[in-house]
Amino acid sequence: MTEPASRPQAEMPFLDHLEELRWRLFKIVLALTIGIVGAFGLLVSGHFDVIKFLAQPITPYLTDGQLIVTGPSDNFNVILDAAIGLGAVVASPIVIWQIWGFLSPAMYKHEKKVVIPVLVGAAFLFLGGVALAFYFVLPTTLKFLLTAFKSDSVKNMQTVHQYFDFMFSMCVAFGLVFELPIVILLLTALGLLNPRLLTKYRRHAFVGCVVVAAFITPGQDPTSLFALTLPLYLLYEVSIILSMGVHKRREKRVAQDAAQAAIG
Repeated sequence: MTEPASRPQAEMPFLDHLEELRWRLFKIVLALTIGIVGAFGLLVSGHFDVIKFLAQPITPYLTDGQLIVTGPSDNFNVILDAAIGLGAVVASPIVIWQIWGFLSPAMYKHEKKVVIPVLVGAAFLFLGGVALAFYFVLPTTLKFLLTAFKSDSVKNMQTVHQYFDFMFSMCVAFGLVFELPIVILLLTALGLLNPRLLTKYRRHAFVGCVVVAAFITPGQDPTSLFALTLPLYLLYEVSIILSMGVHKRREKRVAQDAAQAAIG
């Protein structure tokens, strides 16, 4: 009798697993280190002013178009944070490949077919959330916060530390929130969610999207709130469609396993 899916490879001895894990972690750390050091060298070389680029959303609302430095390490911290992010992106293919190389021998054939698209989708969704925050939500929020309540007796002077903490926090939050379809797909694959349940609680999901958007957008102005609520709820609807496909495949596989168990 043939198996419905190819079995994972034979188990390795425990010490061999630890040795393989040690070497793969070493390669991951090495790739991240090279990526971060290379990105840091590029950013401090003077060929690209990363601070000027990242300050674009707030520049129109600054006095003389400049941020204020309040500590000797402010600029260094911004460049270091940017280098860590850029280096992680550059090293991510190697990191994913090493993780995949360690986990794939223990996976079934049908599981391997799902993992790669999920990882690629997760990466694009995160970058999409970051891009939406930086190019649309952040400028809109800053415009509301810095112009709606301005006064002639107040001089608008923003510090490097305050602005970049605000910017990085918002971009990371948007990137993580955009992972919603991946989370729903994984929960569906584990049997903890199903399309019928997701459809039943559509209204609750919409309210949840509004609450999450209100929590993430610091200004809580209607424009930025809508800018996150709409794509977040659209992602929920897309998740329902994707969940249907995953749920059908899971039910089919469970039925095949049950039939083969009965024959056996």
